[in-house]
Amino acid sequence: MIFRRAASKQPLHPVVDEFRRLVETDEELLLPGVVYQELLSGVRTEQAFNALEEALSGFPILLADEATHRKAAQIRNACRSAGITAAAFDCLIAAHTNVLSNGALLTLDEDFNHMSKVVKLNLHPF
Repeated sequence: MIFRRAASKQPLHPVVDEFRRLVETDEELLLPGVVYQELLSGVRTEQAFNALEEALSGFPILLADEATHRKAAQIRNACRSAGITAAAFDCLIAAHTNVLSNGALLTLDEDFNHMSKVVKLNLHPF
C-alpha cells in the first residue's frame, strides 16, 4: 500500500500518512529481511522490481540470526498453544520487531493484533 502508485483519488490510509511522517521526521526505520523479500516478490515487471528496490534501498535490512529464528519459533508455539494461527513469517517479523530489536511494528495485518494477545508485541499506532 505504501509503495504502490496511487490508482485512485481516494484519500490515503492513515498508515501511509504515518509512514510518511516517520520518514520525514527521520525516525529509525528498519525493514526485516523477510518483509523486504515479500515486497520485492509482489511486483510484476523488472522495471517495477528495480524501482521498488531503489525505494527500499534507504532502509536498513534487519537480518535474522539464530536467536531471532529461535524466538520466532517460541512465538509460533505460544500462539498455537493459545489457539491462534500465526504464519511462520509473521512470527519472524514479530521476533524482529519487539522482542529482539525493541521496536514497534507499523502494520495493517490483523494477525499481529491477535498475536499481541499472547506475546509481547509493540504495535505502532496510526
